[in-house]
Amino acid sequence: MRQFGAAHTGAQTVSQDFLRQLPSLSNQGRRGWLARIHIDPMLLGLLTLLVGFGLVLLYSAIDGDSTAFSRQAWRMGVAFAALIAAAQVPPRLYQYWSPVIYFAGLALLILVIFFGVEAKGSRRWLEIPGVLRFQPSEVMKLVLPMAVAWYFSNRSLPPSLRYTLYSLLIVMLPVLTIAVQPDLGTSILVAASGLSILFLAGVSWRYIGYFVLGAIVLAPTLWVFALKDYQRQRVMTLFDPESDPLGAGWNIIQSTTAIGSGGVTGKGLMQGSQSYLDFLPEARTDFIIAVVGEELGLVGVTALLTLYLLIIIRCFYLANEAGSTFGRLLAGALTITFFVYVFVNIAMVSGLLPVVGVPLPLVSYGGTSAITLMTGFGIIMSMQSHKAW
Repeated sequence: MRQFGAAHTGAQTVSQDFLRQLPSLSNQGRRGWLARIHIDPMLLGLLTLLVGFGLVLLYSAIDGDSTAFSRQAWRMGVAFAALIAAAQVPPRLYQYWSPVIYFAGLALLILVIFFGVEAKGSRRWLEIPGVLRFQPSEVMKLVLPMAVAWYFSNRSLPPSLRYTLYSLLIVMLPVLTIAVQPDLGTSILVAASGLSILFLAGVSWRYIGYFVLGAIVLAPTLWVFALKDYQRQRVMTLFDPESDPLGAGWNIIQSTTAIGSGGVTGKGLMQGSQSYLDFLPEARTDFIIAVVGEELGLVGVTALLTLYLLIIIRCFYLANEAGSTFGRLLAGALTITFFVYVFVNIAMVSGLLPVVGVPLPLVSYGGTSAITLMTGFGIIMSMQSHKAW
């Protein structure tokens, strides 16, 4: 009887444990639904928070313009759809088609030089009249790291000097083509997306030293012959914006003034004077972080940077969990590119880097950049979730 009672008690304990675990099983089922469509719940949640935060900031920066706000909200919806679509594509297809897409993208960049739509002194857009207008250089932020990751995927790592030089050629062809448009900001981001693959592939520090030394030697030549007059002016203004306070130095002076005036807690949403009195240039696009600093202060800027940091950490985790060399290299490179996006924009607005026209990721007004970035996050999810390939 004591044995039966003990057995009965044990059965009750097992039954109670089973019942207590039912809610967690239900949660696993919900997570499983997202896993079946290759979506990482944590990264999706962080991106949703960032986009929501960005829409609130944008609404304030555009002074409650409902038309512009609705347009941006629709663009973000398209961007999330692009993320979901990109996550469904198996990594083997990305790897298989990478060289084809790379050469197609390079051909489009060459077409831009001869047939692109000119605006503000540069050719960056291709247009099919009445149908479509797009910027091929944005696509290269995804295509270039795919091509370099494909090149290294079936080779022993770290790469030899010969393979490193070949990969540099793959990187520099589109970068130089974009710089000719001219579009210095995008060329920097595209270069970062490709060069980060070399870093992740374990290129020797000796080779990196050679590359840096070569860049230093070529710098005077590039300064004289490659940079446009306005680009050289931006670099010089970085060191002394007060030398031309009403001209080239205006942007940096007004943005740093806006950030500093916000203090710890800011002036409140839609209460910033720099943006509403039109002192702050491009308040809704490249300089929106200055609006954050003025209206939400140090607290708001810290919250935004924390979101960016959490997204980057999660992306690196997913990259580490990818099922192949190609997947790990590509996901890691896309993560580094996102970091460079954030760093260049904030450093530019803070006066630490020249103004190069790089938007704040998923916060600045505009659709092309957001859709490209979200597609990149979808690719990262794909690299991690399709492990059996």
